[in-house]
Amino acid sequence: MKTTIVILFCIILVIVTFCPSPIVASSPTENLKGTIRISGAWALYPMMVKWSEEFRKMNANVRIDISAGGAGKGIADALAGMVDIGMVSRDIRPEEIKPGTTYIPVVKDAVFPTISTNNPVLREISKKGMKKKTFKELWTIDKSLTWGEISGTSIQNAVQVYTRSDSCGAAETWAHYLGKKQEDLKGVGVYGDPGLADAVKRDAYGVGYNNLNYAYDAKTGLPVAGIQIIAIDVNENGKIDTNEDLSTKEKAIKAVISGTYPSPPARDLYLITKENFKEPSKTFVKWILTDGQKYVSEVGYIKITQKQIIESLKKIGK
Repeated sequence: MKTTIVILFCIILVIVTFCPSPIVASSPTENLKGTIRISGAWALYPMMVKWSEEFRKMNANVRIDISAGGAGKGIADALAGMVDIGMVSRDIRPEEIKPGTTYIPVVKDAVFPTISTNNPVLREISKKGMKKKTFKELWTIDKSLTWGEISGTSIQNAVQVYTRSDSCGAAETWAHYLGKKQEDLKGVGVYGDPGLADAVKRDAYGVGYNNLNYAYDAKTGLPVAGIQIIAIDVNENGKIDTNEDLSTKEKAIKAVISGTYPSPPARDLYLITKENFKEPSKTFVKWILTDGQKYVSEVGYIKITQKQIIESLKKIGK
């Protein structure tokens, strides 16, 4: 009998010692109070709004002010101490990291090229998509292309290229995909994700790009009314294969998760602060990485990995 007890004790000890610790959710705190100021990337704005709504249901004494204005603004505001948290939709540059600067990934999405549903060669583009070479010619080379040249038809109308006028992660990520920086992109500059989508929608010959949740309608899962997503012909076989299809949000997310859709323009989205997160921001960010992750798919984003979550929680500290 004693031998059996000893064996059982050893088994329990081994399990406790070697099993990895689970991620513990951040509990709501009745005494938590104060204001959290957040600014930055349009790409992260819808997700942050949802997170703030759910967090405040348990922490009514915390006020959360959120404003979108591009990743550049989010980084600048956070590092200047004007806000507590900056939302960033691109990689953090080495020169932007100051002593004490803390940044963590919280979710993943992607940037998608778009055209108007009134485009005269919409059918051809839907079947063939576009190759990376074509995107490079449109956004990075002073070369005027017609929609006929792109689609293999007789249409002579020139392509009108649109880009972002504000310093933002979407433009930087799209430029990175093309081997350039945001300032290298050609085209008519338009402010903000909604503005760029609207410009392309109104121009039958326009081409642009948008973050995932501005390219697709949150309710229907289809592209936003008036625009269509241009599928990237990744393997350059002259047609859109099933795994390259971006006609719905569900298919786009699947393509990002599987790696069929290239990265960039798929990328992680980050939160950044001047120094390590302080209360009440610290509790909010820890909640985002734990309980808050259950809302990611609901809003239409892609979860980061468990490894990333564990590493981020360690970086934040207790």
